Amino acid sequence: MHVPNLTGIPETMLWTLHNRAGEALHENGIIRDPKCCEIYKALDYDFERSFGKADGSHAMRSCFFDERLREFLARHPDGVIINLGEGLETQRFRVVGDEALWFSIDLPDAIAIRERFIQPDEQHRHIGISALDTRWMDAVPNDRPIYMTAQGLLMYFTPNEVKDLVVAMAERFPGAWIAFDHIPEWLSRKTQGGWQKTPHYRTPEMPWGINFTEVEQTFRQWVPGIQAFHQTHFKMPRGIWRYLGPIFIALPFMRPIAPGISWLQFAD
Repeated sequence: MHVPNLTGIPETMLWTLHNRAGEALHENGIIRDPKCCEIYKALDYDFERSFGKADGSHAMRSCFFDERLREFLARHPDGVIINLGEGLETQRFRVVGDEALWFSIDLPDAIAIRERFIQPDEQHRHIGISALDTRWMDAVPNDRPIYMTAQGLLMYFTPNEVKDLVVAMAERFPGAWIAFDHIPEWLSRKTQGGWQKTPHYRTPEMPWGINFTEVEQTFRQWVPGIQAFHQTHFKMPRGIWRYLGPIFIALPFMRPIAPGISWLQFAD
């Protein structure tokens, strides 16, 4: 058993691992992820004490990101996959990408615990650096199609940091795709006021909150010439919110303030 000894933003990788493993271990789980379950069982950490009972939110998110990536790889099997803030995400074991080149970009502490369970190789490369430090871009070849993901990452940056990163990626990787999730302004304010998820875990601040209906306009202002832009809301795989979620989102005053996922292609 390994004691992770993580705090702050890196500790959130255990939160997402908890929710994915909980769904993967469910007999009717929407995700099959043996590597995730292996890591989950190997960590000496009281997940429920910190995060409460596992829910399917992050498993749903991973499934959605997997599907978008499979679509990209069907068109570009030799593409480049860049996972920003990847933590203990195990997408490379769920999505077949034998010809692709994969990069995992995360803070040194996060990469260190990742490499206890997932080893890099020539096809799967790890870079221990903040996604905001654009030196990681120097390692990425510019002669292959690129797909980037930022699962549970951008909300931990300030609005200006998100803007600067997005502009830098658009300039450096024209024609690339990026998929990311986002939280609304009210939830961002809640975290900055001190969101005590459980009596034993306070979430890090999430300074970047943006309402669902403002994401496209904001990104088109930051990065002119976006070729494609898509959005969807979160859906829960089970429980009462599986049924109540779509009803709430259908209400005009609820749709803007719900979390969501967006994916877009930069100008070529």
